[in-house]
Amino acid sequence: MEKLALFGGKPIFDKKIGYGHQYIDESDVQAVVEVLKGDFLTCGPKLEEAEKKLCEITGAKHTVLVSNGTAALHAACYAAGIQKGDEVITTPLTFAASANCVLYCGARPVFADINPSTYNIDPQEIEKKISNRTKAIVAVDFTGQAVELDAIKDICKRYDLTLIEDGAHSIGTKYKGVPVGSIADMTTFSFHPVKTVTAGEGGAIMTSNDKFYKKLQLFRAHGITRNEEWLENVSEGGWYYEQIGLGLNYRMTDIQASLLISQLAKLDIFAKRRKEIVTMYNKAFEEMSEIIVQKEIPQSDTVRHLYLLQLNLEMLNAGRSEIYNALMAENIGCNVHYIPVYYFPYYQKSGYEKGLCPNAEQLYERLITIPLYYHMTDEDVKKVILAVKKVLAYFRK
Repeated sequence: MEKLALFGGKPIFDKKIGYGHQYIDESDVQAVVEVLKGDFLTCGPKLEEAEKKLCEITGAKHTVLVSNGTAALHAACYAAGIQKGDEVITTPLTFAASANCVLYCGARPVFADINPSTYNIDPQEIEKKISNRTKAIVAVDFTGQAVELDAIKDICKRYDLTLIEDGAHSIGTKYKGVPVGSIADMTTFSFHPVKTVTAGEGGAIMTSNDKFYKKLQLFRAHGITRNEEWLENVSEGGWYYEQIGLGLNYRMTDIQASLLISQLAKLDIFAKRRKEIVTMYNKAFEEMSEIIVQKEIPQSDTVRHLYLLQLNLEMLNAGRSEIYNALMAENIGCNVHYIPVYYFPYYQKSGYEKGLCPNAEQLYERLITIPLYYHMTDEDVKKVILAVKKVLAYFRK
C-alpha cells in the first residue's frame, strides 16, 4: 500500500490546489480596464447593463445588484417585510448569512432539517416548523442543486409566506427547464471568487414583483431616490432627490459590474465544465463503498458549485478529521460545508441547542468538500480521485 503523505510519503500533487478558484481571462481584465479608464467607477451605466444581462439569463423581470451575497439576503428579507417578532424558516446546512439576514431584521431564524439524500431543506420538515409568526422561507440551493421548489411554493401559497431562494450556489441551474432566479418570489446570488461566476465580490436579487423591486432599489441606496414616480413631493429640478425610507449603502461598483458582465458571457462554458467534472467524480465514487454520493432530484439540472464527499464512516477506521488531514497532506485543498449554523457560539447563546436537525448534524460529521472549478484539467480531476482512493484505502476497515 502506498505510503500516505501524512506519514512522510510523496503527495499526489506537488503543490496544493484549492477547493475552488476563480477563472479570469484577458477579456475580464480588459473589461475592468475599460471602466478604470472611463468616467464612472461607480453609479454608472455598467450596473444597469449587468442587471439587464441577469434578467436575460434568469427570466426575472427585475434584478438589483448589491455589494455581496449577504447584502442580497438582507435586502430580500427587508423587502419581504420581515421584522421583530417574525420567524423565518431556513436550513442549518448553509453559510451563516442565510440565517443572519433574518437576525438583521430583528426576526428569529427557525431551522428545518434536510433531506439526507439531497442535502437540501426538506419540505415536510419546513411544514412542521410553521407557526403563526412565520413570514418567509429562505430555501438554500445547497451545492447548486435546486430545492424542491414546487413543494415549497405550495407551502408558501397555503400559509401566505414569501419564498426567498438563496441561490448563492446555483447560478446556471434550471428547475424543470426554468432557470433559477425567476421561480421564487425573490432569488439571491453571490459573486464571491469561488462561485461559478465572480465580480470579485457582489450579489444580486432577482424578482418579478414590482413592489419588492422598489423596496430593494431603495434599500441598497440609503432609501434615497431621484425617480419622479417615487418622490413624495414635487421635484424642484434635475438635481432633486428624496430619502423616502431608511436603507443602507449596499451598492455595487461599475468595476465589479464590468467583471460580472464579462464572466456571465462565459456562464455556459463554466457550467458545462463543472458538469463534466461532477460526472467524472460521480463515476469514480459511486463504485466505492466508503463514499455515499449526493443524490439529485430529477427536476434539477444542476450546475454544481461544490462537490462533497459523504464518508461512510461505518466502513472506515478513522473519522472525518483524520481523512481531511490526510487529503490536505496530499495537497488536496479541502473544506467542510457547512458547520450547522446553530452550532456557533452566538446562536448557542441565543437559545439554540444541538439536536434540532438530526439529519443535518449527522451529515456534517461525514462531509468533506473536494476541488471543483472551471479550469481543473482532466488530469487534475484524476489525481484528486487517486488521492481520495489512496487515503480511503489506508483507512478502510
